[in-house]
Amino acid sequence: MKLLFLTIARIKDISERGIYTDLIRKFRDEGHEVCVACPSERRYNQQTSCINKEGVKVLNIWTLNVQKTTLIEKGVCTLILDLQFQSGVKKYFHDIKFDLVLYSTPPVTFSQTIEFIKNRDGALSYLLLKDIFPQNAVDMGMISKINPIYQYFRNKEKKLYATSDFIGCLSPANVDYLLKHNPEINPAIVEVNPNTIHPIVEGLSSEEKVEVRNKYNIPSDSIVFMYGGNIGKPQGIDFIMQVLSANIGIEKVFIIVVGSGTEIVRLCNWHKKMMPKNILVMEALPKDEYDELAMACDIGLIFLDRRFTIPNVPSRLLSYLENKMPVLAATDVNTDIGKIISDVGCGFWIESGDLDGFNRELQKYINHPNIITRMGEKGYNLLKENYTIDISYERIVSKLS
Repeated sequence: MKLLFLTIARIKDISERGIYTDLIRKFRDEGHEVCVACPSERRYNQQTSCINKEGVKVLNIWTLNVQKTTLIEKGVCTLILDLQFQSGVKKYFHDIKFDLVLYSTPPVTFSQTIEFIKNRDGALSYLLLKDIFPQNAVDMGMISKINPIYQYFRNKEKKLYATSDFIGCLSPANVDYLLKHNPEINPAIVEVNPNTIHPIVEGLSSEEKVEVRNKYNIPSDSIVFMYGGNIGKPQGIDFIMQVLSANIGIEKVFIIVVGSGTEIVRLCNWHKKMMPKNILVMEALPKDEYDELAMACDIGLIFLDRRFTIPNVPSRLLSYLENKMPVLAATDVNTDIGKIISDVGCGFWIESGDLDGFNRELQKYINHPNIITRMGEKGYNLLKENYTIDISYERIVSKLS
């Protein structure tokens, strides 16, 4: 089979661990011919090029900055992205007849490129629905439904669904939301196809764990709570800061926040001002260093803004589960991650904004540390049964049989 994967993620190293690179390697290792089209944002000063990376053809298409930039540049980039990708595919993949085009959201603006490949090659199309836009922007108060920008992108979103032969959603709640708000979609083409990874085989030894903790000046008797990932308005930054402030100096509690995003500078400035001894805030680490740090922590934290009406399942959940870390999640009531972790007993959930509730659940781990190992094992079993890369792969390729 010949596969084309469209993404706005920067694919610089096929061997790097991640939800997209793990899936790309799986298709490659199963003997399929894999091509990837992804942006080469202007900040990197690299023109459009196509190179072979470890058996995968990667087309890096010059674009404006689409991530970690101003709203204006991101908006303009999103508007012209489809034409740039279509032009790149025509030029560099003109001699390849694809059987399947696979793509994820964001963005919702790839429909012309997808239709071109389907019409030219007779390919099937499969959408990995990771993000429901523009409703998420409405939830965050960024745009209004009466704004023409909302209607423009809502039409783009509907067009993307109409172009897709199959749609894989992150969770059962995502499936329900999609079908409720888009009744024109045939339920038969929609399924749960969550974020998945190829799990780490071995973690750190006890000695290595101590070394990592010493590296970051973490007291040996602390229970270490870690948040890793994007830090912006969707994560409910105000509530995150309330949680950190409320836990300054709390015995046996050590909290690490590491990531990037629109609010990381604000969080770093807070940390420099307050200088809490039991809280560490860092900007994003290289993937191998992040994985090493995660292996040395005890509990994984998840934050989402309470205003969300769309269900979200942050990919960082997988990092926690593979490291046998129980989860403490503070999210909106529509996200079903709380139900998922509660049903299997691998974590606690509270509604975002409930500071007393959050600290109450946090203290359960402090007062009963014996539950951490047991809950971590349950989380790892949840990962193996529901979130390994083989699951996504099999659900996608089954559509071609």
